[in-house]
Amino acid sequence: MKNAIIIGSGAAGATVARELQGKFEVTVLEAGKPFRSFPYSLSPLEKLRKSGLFFDEREIRLLFPAMQIRKTSEKMVLVNGIGTGGTTTISTGNALRMDRDLRKIGIDLDDEFSEIKKEIPVSTAHQKHWKKITRQLFEICEEMDLNPQPTPKMGNYENCNHCGRCIFGCPFGVKWDSRQFLQDAVTRGASLITCCKVEKIVIENGIARGVVARNRFNSKFLPADVIILAAGGFSTPIILQNSGIECKAGLFVDPVLCVATEWHDALQNKEVEMPFVVQQEHFMISPYFDYLSFFFNKNWRIPARNILSLMIKLADINQGSISTKKVDKTLTDEDKNHLQRGVDLCTEIFKKMGIKEPDLFLGTLNAGHPGGMFPLTEKEAETFHHSVLPENVYVADATLIPKSLGNPPILTIIALAKRMSKLIRKKN
Repeated sequence: MKNAIIIGSGAAGATVARELQGKFEVTVLEAGKPFRSFPYSLSPLEKLRKSGLFFDEREIRLLFPAMQIRKTSEKMVLVNGIGTGGTTTISTGNALRMDRDLRKIGIDLDDEFSEIKKEIPVSTAHQKHWKKITRQLFEICEEMDLNPQPTPKMGNYENCNHCGRCIFGCPFGVKWDSRQFLQDAVTRGASLITCCKVEKIVIENGIARGVVARNRFNSKFLPADVIILAAGGFSTPIILQNSGIECKAGLFVDPVLCVATEWHDALQNKEVEMPFVVQQEHFMISPYFDYLSFFFNKNWRIPARNILSLMIKLADINQGSISTKKVDKTLTDEDKNHLQRGVDLCTEIFKKMGIKEPDLFLGTLNAGHPGGMFPLTEKEAETFHHSVLPENVYVADATLIPKSLGNPPILTIIALAKRMSKLIRKKN
């Protein structure tokens, strides 16, 4: 039986591992540690932030190692998960299908989305437990003809306790994350190696022979018949570049900016994150308590229970790159114009609640949905395989997505990874 190395255990990596184990002897290499949800009460940290000790978002790793932070030259904060489950563990569990641009280049994932429905519970059951302020925001958006929609969530949300800690790892096991797929693969014989960071793919005469990976302090060569890159939109391009395979300077990150106000006992910090969405051209809006802004942005120094916030998630222009040394990502003038439209719309929503514009404040610009540096085109619509890759190397994560979604990508990434798995099985 051939052996397959899968780099990364997030949405793509865990899916491919689950689909390929049995056909291959699968080994999953994960750069981070086994994921652990944040075990402490946030109340003491809220008091501690008054001391001024929290001044740089990168400090979050001291408390929560599963959250990795980078910063661009323009101070945009870039977030991704590191550890088993990747970014799915620190996501809000949204199950939005976002494959419009893939359809435009001839990729139909209907079968894969149908399979996902049978394998992952998806519902809007959380809607029954919305707090009063969430219902009020939803009704205002309806009155403004913004067509708000309850957000479908992956998991058993009829059991949701609305603790507001989705991004710290659901402490009650309500939210689905890719560790469930990963465990399925391991139960059926797959190997999982954590704290194992892949540096490059070794290619000889046009064929990949294996990978060079660093496990704590030592680098070693691991042979493989098939290699699947699923390390995420920040890491997969670096591994490709280290292996002599150039990527496109088309990085997107789905920037997020929150517009907030003080509202007595809003208790949004105790609500399910992103309970509903409003879709607009170039961006979406959703209620969201932004913990990065809360802990590190001086404008957010009021009590958590009294903050009410709307998130703008932007579909940014594919223009940027990442290397081992830095992230080169700036917002274009067009991006900034779309973002300002989002701020204006949030302002109008808050005005409907009687809130005056001077009482609003902005959060920290951050982003966590990287992709686009090895995009699929019509040429790869059938094979999902770029001609510059060795025939036994595949990419299966958001690096393949042609354009920024401006929306949660996990469901679409899983569908892409499922299709990639079918193609690998068929070829091998």
